Formats: sequence, C-alpha cells, structure tokens
Amino acid sequence: MTTLLLCRFGLADFAHALTFPGRLTGAVLILFAFTTLLGAVAVVDHWIRHSFQYSGLLALIGAFAAFLPNTLLCLRTLKNGDFLAFPVLWGVLAAGSAWAVFTVWRTLVAVPAPKRVAAALIVSTLFAVANFGYQNLYLPYRRDIRPLITLSVGDPVPSKDRKAFAVPVDITLQNHADVGFYVLGAEFHTMGQQVPLTSKDRLREQWRSDAERWAHSTGEVNPLSRREIHQPGELVEAKPWIAPGDWIESNDAFTTRLVVQLPKDTRYDQLAFYATASLARRDQIVLDPPLQFVATSWKSSDVAAWVKTQRDLDSLVYRARVHENNAIDENTRAPRFVTVYWRFGTQGAAVESSVTRKGEENRTRVSGEEARELVSRYGLVDLAAGPVERTLWDIKSQK
Repeated sequence: MTTLLLCRFGLADFAHALTFPGRLTGAVLILFAFTTLLGAVAVVDHWIRHSFQYSGLLALIGAFAAFLPNTLLCLRTLKNGDFLAFPVLWGVLAAGSAWAVFTVWRTLVAVPAPKRVAAALIVSTLFAVANFGYQNLYLPYRRDIRPLITLSVGDPVPSKDRKAFAVPVDITLQNHADVGFYVLGAEFHTMGQQVPLTSKDRLREQWRSDAERWAHSTGEVNPLSRREIHQPGELVEAKPWIAPGDWIESNDAFTTRLVVQLPKDTRYDQLAFYATASLARRDQIVLDPPLQFVATSWKSSDVAAWVKTQRDLDSLVYRARVHENNAIDENTRAPRFVTVYWRFGTQGAAVESSVTRKGEENRTRVSGEEARELVSRYGLVDLAAGPVERTLWDIKSQK
C-alpha cells in the first residue's frame, strides 16, 4: 500500500509539479517507493526462502523507508488537508511501518556494517525532513515577490473644436521576479475633484473636521489645506487595462496607454488617476479553465453577501477552478475556486479576489488569519499605483 501511494504521488509531482522543490519531492517519493518495494520482496525471502544473506537488512531498510514518508505525509495532511481519511490512512500505515521495523529488527541476529546502515538511515531521514520543512515551513513564509505598477500622465491634447480635451495615461506592469503571475483582475479609474479656494484662511476647527472625516473614510485622503476646500472625488472613468486571466512572464513588462476625455468646461479642478491589479503566482496556482465572467451584482443572486451589502458599488464577477501546485495537496484538499470582483461606483473602482472551497464562493469575507494563509499558499498579490494628480487650470484657461 505504501509503495502504491508513494509511486502515484511521486510520479505526478515529478512530471507536473510547478516548482523545482515540488519535482524534487516527487523524485524523493519515487525513491522511497522503490525502496519499500525492495523491502517487501526482501521480507518474503527473509521469512520463507532464505536465499539471500542480506534480505533481513533490506527488509529493515524498506520498513524504515515506509515509516518515514508515511509519518511526514500524515503530518502534512493534518496541517493542509481537508479530508480526515488521508491522515488516518497515513497514520495507520506509519504505525504498521513502525511495527514492521521493530519486528524485522528482532529477527536479525546481527546487522552487518551497523555504522554504515545507521549512517544511511540518518542521511535519508535528514534529507526527507529537510525537504518536508522546506516545503511546509520555509516556502510559505519566504519573502514576497511583488511586481510594480507605474503610472505616467502625458500632456493633454485639445479637440479640433477646442471644446474638449484628452489626457493620455501610460500604465506599466513590470515583473522583475523569476516567476510569472496570473492577472486575476486589473482596473484603471479616474476621479474628478472640485477644489475651490477660500478668500480667507480656514479655521483650525475646519482642519479638525477634515481630519476626522478622512479618519472615518476608506477612500481617498486629501491634505489639510489653509485655502483649498477639497470635495469628495467623483468617478470620471473606469476600465480594465489587462483582461482577467491573462498573465505576465518572469522578467517581463507590459505597457498600455489609456485616454481620458472631458469637456473643457468641466466642473472639476483636478483629476486623480489610479491603477490597481490582483495577481497570483504561476508557480503556486493553476487556473483551469481561465477566468470567466459569471454574474453581475445587480442582476444575479450568485454573489457574496458582503458584495450585496455595499449598495454604492456594483460588481462584475469572474470565476475559475484552482488547481494546487503539487499532487499531494491536489488530491487531499477539497476543490477550490478563485472569484474576482471588478467593482465600481460613484466613489471609485477596485478589484478584489478570494479563493474558497466549492460551494463557499458566496461566503462572507475571510478572517485575517485565513487571508494570510491564502496569500501564502497561492501567492496572491495586490498592487496599486496612484493617485497621480493633475490640475486642470491650465487647460480650462486656454482659449
């Protein structure tokens, strides 16, 4: 049983794992599976035929080679798995392997070259434990890799009749990491702001009122000003700048230019430009099929409860099946789906993503601990650029 399980997961990881440590784990599992198979053959000879002098020693090594991965896999599935059957299965196999080690050891009169045998067992144990620790302890908490979004606002271009103007905006996504990223969602939006000036200095009580209002706000925060009166921004334009489910390769860059158009007599005094993106590492997640549009918040009931409660924001909902980056987690965890919310309203726009089990896509927001676990496991990254502000006084004063 141990040989079959190790061979199944080992071959799958060796051929299809997304990372080098994952494929190395597959190779180690195949090696242990081969060793346990030899041990099973040696057990038969040791108890029945007695045709090979060292069959007892091979049986001992094979039994230990079964005990070690069974124990580590039991611990791993207890920590990461969703089904109780798997840790129970590997726990039973680990207990049986431990009994086999003890039983074979008692039948051996003497172990040939005991120091070499002990050294081999110690080395194999350290190697397996080191690989287990690297996969389950180091990798989940290693330093995050974050691409970079930059915004560049060009000079406005007046229309032919001088009654309107257009502002070009260049957005660049730079990935200097050695891994690629899926783009779960990306949005660009422009906020228009009215900033009238007072003829007298504003009082300290007005500053306090502004600061208190911004402290309770989750949106844009304007500076305390002696003469400017900042009004809440209003959405002028919002659009995606990368298609959901697209990706950027390692050490690559993506650049696009968007154009924002307004009438020359607009009531706004300033424009503020924002760009955000929600990404996932391609070495920690597989999307199959690619992200697909599934619902809107204003027509469908198939949206999360926390989305419905925020009536000032509408949402486009995209979803895709998530596959784990290794065969063990893929087979011992319940199916997961990534859901992306492309949100917009009069107060701005944003992109949010979540990964949940099948049937739990519409649950409330996850807790902080769950969110950190999701970020660690699937390499989720949220990027933001802006605000990049530009005054419109020079444009509105042109004849």
